[in-house]
Amino acid sequence: MDIYYNGVIFVKKGQDAEAMGVEGGRVVFTGDLSEAKRWAQDKETVWHDMKGAFLVPGFIDSHLHLLQYGYVLSCPDLSRHTSSIEEIIGALHTFQEKGQKKSGDWIVLRGWNQEQFIGDKRLPTRQDLDLVSKDRPILIYRSCGHIACANTAALLAAGIKKETRNPERGSIDRDEAGEPTGILREYAINLVSTKIPPPDIEVVKAHMIRAMKRLNSYGITSVQSDDFGAFPGLSYKTVIEAYEELEKEGRLTVKVYEQCLLSDQDELDNFLGDGYRTGKGSEFFTIGPLKIIGDGSLGARTASLNSPYADDIENPDNCGISIYSQEELDQKISYGASYGMQVAVHAIGDKAMEMTSRSIIKALEGKKDNPMRHGIVHCQITTPELLKTFREWNLHAYVQTIFMDHDNDIVENRVGRERAASTYAFKTLMDAGVTVSNGSDAPVEHGDVLAGIQCAVTRTTLDGRKTFLREQSLTAEEALHTFTAMGARASFEEEEKGMLLPGMAADFTVLSEDIRKCHPERISNVSVCQTFLNGICVYNSMA
Repeated sequence: MDIYYNGVIFVKKGQDAEAMGVEGGRVVFTGDLSEAKRWAQDKETVWHDMKGAFLVPGFIDSHLHLLQYGYVLSCPDLSRHTSSIEEIIGALHTFQEKGQKKSGDWIVLRGWNQEQFIGDKRLPTRQDLDLVSKDRPILIYRSCGHIACANTAALLAAGIKKETRNPERGSIDRDEAGEPTGILREYAINLVSTKIPPPDIEVVKAHMIRAMKRLNSYGITSVQSDDFGAFPGLSYKTVIEAYEELEKEGRLTVKVYEQCLLSDQDELDNFLGDGYRTGKGSEFFTIGPLKIIGDGSLGARTASLNSPYADDIENPDNCGISIYSQEELDQKISYGASYGMQVAVHAIGDKAMEMTSRSIIKALEGKKDNPMRHGIVHCQITTPELLKTFREWNLHAYVQTIFMDHDNDIVENRVGRERAASTYAFKTLMDAGVTVSNGSDAPVEHGDVLAGIQCAVTRTTLDGRKTFLREQSLTAEEALHTFTAMGARASFEEEEKGMLLPGMAADFTVLSEDIRKCHPERISNVSVCQTFLNGICVYNSMA
């Protein structure tokens, strides 16, 4: 038996302990030190002095893209090192010069955000990327993934020219002469991305391992991950096989609940025909909900709104992009639910959330307890009416409080101050009894849980520059709850993980100090000392 003592143990919201016993990968007790000593009698015991550290349940990120995150970690990070188009071009030049690839091979990077550019905040164009290469195809995704810029070679590879029509559920930006600028929005990106050869299974596994190591360093032991759409042309069967092989090899250091993005109906039918259902799998890899994309992103102005964007001067009637009609969304959600699939729908704009909630309510057939725990991912531009709907129909809210770091600068500009007043309303949702889990949407943001908790508590950008709706702040303990017990509830595992009660998995994280007591603006500076999965240390910053 291992006993952890001389620190503060956050067992669950509202309950702390002095000591914790772990045996066989499970928590066997949490209580005071005298109880620990009684447990240690007549047993071979290893005592672990925490030296005043703060021990919490292993963090659960309830929405990210693990496979894609691993790929992004293997490339230059355009989100942290590019504050202008010129710097993007420089990063691409450096990447190309260091690579050993042939001239015809693709360059695919992610992370730029024009809102972070210093000075000119225009979108990059194909002409900008042509300065790097005119014959090597280049595709660079905005940080949100809902806009990408392609160079001329990439457009040619996809057959995109002046005469090319906008695809359904997407658009191609054009200049005054009608020529494509290189900017592609939503499903228009697929015209190019589907021409890129997908990675083989060994490369997929390498990306997964890279991502898991980084996530462990953030104290994460479980994720709910959307991986099937990571690379166009990559079969869901290959993704599942990669996870299963890593599990057999003992190399999964994060437990994965797969959010299954299967936009093609034939592919979905094959998936269901293969017997996959929510809950099928093992402790380390489990099939989760059917993932559906309902709209775009706020930063790209493709999130679907009921009223036009307040700051889109070039397109004053722009209300974003609804990926599906109401009828199509009704059909997709009801179809998945009829096969016993939980459903999680990406919806950022108020129109997208209204459409999604209508479809979920229809599929629930009057069951207001929402037994399959269907939910909405992101939940950003809410309205008072939507907040009531979440409560009335017990919809699960998958939020990302880390978005406050960047969205604080744009939300009022995008939708106007009046509409913004009821957005990112995480405190209102929690106080109403809505189940709210937290995540990062990595690689949109890095999977830094403590940064996400700091943003939840302060409602302020990480640099302390701008605060948005401080009255929606969570306490540090509430924020911990969203990254632990509420994450477990989203995956029907609230009796298995997310708390440190006897009988539960010994998934836990050791922090250098109690984040409930330190200054809120310091939470992201607290160190993750160790991360344990089933009682085994998978990350140790003190080694």
